Amino acid sequence: MSKRIIAVNAGPRKGWNTDTLLVEASKGAQETGAEVTRFDLFRLEKYTGCISCFGCKREKFKGHCICRDGLTPVLDAIRESDGLIIASPNYLGELTASFRALYERLVFQNLTYNANVPCCNDHPIPVLLIMTSNAPDTMYLNLLKNYQQTLSRFVGPTEVFVSGDTLQVRDYATLDWEWSIFDPEAKHRRHETVFPAEMKRAFELGRALMEKTDREKEL
Repeated sequence: MSKRIIAVNAGPRKGWNTDTLLVEASKGAQETGAEVTRFDLFRLEKYTGCISCFGCKREKFKGHCICRDGLTPVLDAIRESDGLIIASPNYLGELTASFRALYERLVFQNLTYNANVPCCNDHPIPVLLIMTSNAPDTMYLNLLKNYQQTLSRFVGPTEVFVSGDTLQVRDYATLDWEWSIFDPEAKHRRHETVFPAEMKRAFELGRALMEKTDREKEL
């Protein structure tokens, strides 16, 4: 039986940096024989972040968010999967609001508030979190470290990957006003020389995710 990987795009732009790296990571997982199911958060039915109803803190719903909306199929699919890939651009120093909505509900459903058993997730899965940003690669490492620690604790062992200094538009010269803080030539040069290597890295990380699923099952 093939492994099931869930790939989640928390960015709105098709064919650009975040989408491209998610596709490559998914291809890496598929090369190992995994079945990949993809969700695009910006194209789902209406949903919200955690509404603090505490339904998931009741014994009968333990580990299950009881809020029913556009995120429900995503959460259900992740719960039954063998691995998770999430990709999000950085907006104003944070991952997207769509990512945050999923993150809140994915993590909170497994948080028990019990000192002896703080997490009720009995099916940990490996996670690959990809972030794209027009800022330097190292600028948001603390942000990603926090996400990595929380996801590792409540979802499963998490690896993070950053693609920084990304190309935002194909032609900066045609914009209505000058984006003078960027060097268009440098942006294009990096996209042509560095981004292909990052695509390859995303592919390798997606493939490595399958090795982690095997190790999790051995534990």
